[in-house]
Amino acid sequence: MATKSQHSRAYRPLPEFLRGVRETAGLTQRELGIRMGKPQSWVYNCETANRRVDVTEFIRWVTACGADPAGAFAQFLAQATDGGRP
Repeated sequence: MATKSQHSRAYRPLPEFLRGVRETAGLTQRELGIRMGKPQSWVYNCETANRRVDVTEFIRWVTACGADPAGAFAQFLAQATDGGRP
């Protein structure tokens, strides 16, 4: 049986990172959902890897949290890589 890509080992750091961005911004899942035009359950599913987040959603998420997408992506890469390799 195939495993969904959001459950892969390589994807695991992203949901935790997104949650951290939201929490650093002082937002609840509901507040972030409102800013993004999504229900709270959508935010929950992204943060628990029940739903995969694409790059455009990453940008919208970080922007809705008041952060710079390029800076946030650089930070994510620094945290999620081992010796410069994903």
